[in-house]
Amino acid sequence: MSEGAAKKEDKPRRFQAIRGTRDLLPPETALWNRVEQTARETFRTFGFHELRTPLFEDTTLFVRSIGTETEVVRKETYTFFDHETLIDDAKMTIRESLENQSITLRPEATASVCRAYIEHGMQQLPQPVKLYYMGPMFRRERPQKGRYRQFYQIGAEVLGGGDAPAIDAEVIEMVMAFFDRLELQGVQLDINSIGDKNCRPKYVELLRAELLKVKDKLGPDSQRRVETNPLRVLDSKLESEQPIIAKLPRISDHLCEECAAHYAAVKHQLEMRGVIYRENWRLVRGLDYYMRTTFEITAKGLGSQNAVCGGGRYDGLVELLGGPPTKGIGFAIGEDRLILSLQESGKGAVATGRDVYIAWMGERAHATAIRAAKDLRKAGFSVELPPVEQKFGKALGQADKLGAKYALILGDNEVSEGLWTLKTLADGSQQKLTEPQLLDFLRKL
Repeated sequence: MSEGAAKKEDKPRRFQAIRGTRDLLPPETALWNRVEQTARETFRTFGFHELRTPLFEDTTLFVRSIGTETEVVRKETYTFFDHETLIDDAKMTIRESLENQSITLRPEATASVCRAYIEHGMQQLPQPVKLYYMGPMFRRERPQKGRYRQFYQIGAEVLGGGDAPAIDAEVIEMVMAFFDRLELQGVQLDINSIGDKNCRPKYVELLRAELLKVKDKLGPDSQRRVETNPLRVLDSKLESEQPIIAKLPRISDHLCEECAAHYAAVKHQLEMRGVIYRENWRLVRGLDYYMRTTFEITAKGLGSQNAVCGGGRYDGLVELLGGPPTKGIGFAIGEDRLILSLQESGKGAVATGRDVYIAWMGERAHATAIRAAKDLRKAGFSVELPPVEQKFGKALGQADKLGAKYALILGDNEVSEGLWTLKTLADGSQQKLTEPQLLDFLRKL
C-alpha cells in the first residue's frame, strides 16, 4: 500500500446526522422549550396530566391501531427484532420468535397512550382520564419542509367517561387556546363528522360504488384505495383528481340521526366557546375505530402541506387493543411544523441573553462575585460569571456579545464600600446599590 493511500485511509471519518434527522441547536432550542412549556401550562388549566411512554413498542400494537393497509405500517415504520430475547428463548420456533419479538419505534403516540391506559388499569380512576404527551416519533418518509424521519409531537387524549359533545368541543378549545397563547398566525380550524358503525359502512360502500365508475381516471394510489380504504381517496392532493372528488357523495348527507345530532351539538358547543370553525366534508379518517368528530388545524408559512394538528374521536380503539369498551378523543400536533410556522411568521423570537454579566476585578472581588452569582441564580436570574479576571472594557464587550441586560461591576472599591455598581447596557446608565437593593431592583423588572 502506498504512503498516500495509507494516509487517505487514516483520515478520520466526518460524521453527520443521518438523512431525515437534524440537531436542534441554541438559540432555536429556547423556542422549543417555550412552546413545550406553553403546552404544559395550557393543558394543566384544562385538567390534563403528562404521560411518558417508551420510544418503542411491540409491532403488533401499531399494526392493530394504525392498520396494515396504511402507508405508515406498509412503508414507513422502523421495525427490528429483539435479538437478545430471541437467543434466550430457545423453546420458541424462529417464526414464533419473529412474530412475538418484533419491535417498532413509535410512529405516533395514541396507541401507546391507550396501551398504558389498559396496562395500568386507568379505567379504575375517576373518568374521564385526561393525558398529554410530547416527544419524538419515527417514520421512514421522504424528508421535506417541516417533515423529518425523527419528528416531534405534542398531543393529548381523553379516555373513558362518555362521548358528550362538550368533551369534543373542550378538547378543540384547548388546542386553539394553546395556539392563541403562542400567537400562531393564520390558524384555521376545519371540522367534520364521519359517522359511526351504524351509518359509515353504508356511506363507504356508496363511495366505493361511485369511485369504481371513475376508477380509470384516478391515479395509482387512489385506484388501490378504492378497494382497501375508499375514504382515503378524499385526502388526495392530485390536481387531476379534484374535479372528480368534488362530485362524490358527502358523508354529512348520510349520517344517522344520532350522529347528526351529535355533530350539531359539537358545533353548538364550539360556538358557545367562541371557537371559529369551518366545515370540511373531505376531512376523514380511514380506520374503523374513528367515529363522529374529526378536526384539523392549519397555519401560515408551511406551503400546501400546512396542517399543524389533527384529531378526532376514536371510541373503538381501546377495545381493539384488548381493553374494555372506552370512549376516546384526542389530537396530535406536529411540533416541527408548528415551530417552523412560528419562525416564518416572525413569532419565533425568544430572548436568550443573560440577565446579568458580572465584571469582577481583583482577588477580593472574585470571592464577592462568586457569592453574588450564587444569590442571583438562586433568585432565578441568568448570570454569566467569567472564570478569569478581565479588563473593564473587555468585560463590557463580552457582556454585550452575550446579550446581557446588565453588567454588575465589582472591584476593590465596591467590595470595601458594600455598594455594587449596576450598569444598564441598553442606555449606559449606572447606579450604586447594596446587595439587598440589587435583588429588589432586579425582581421588580
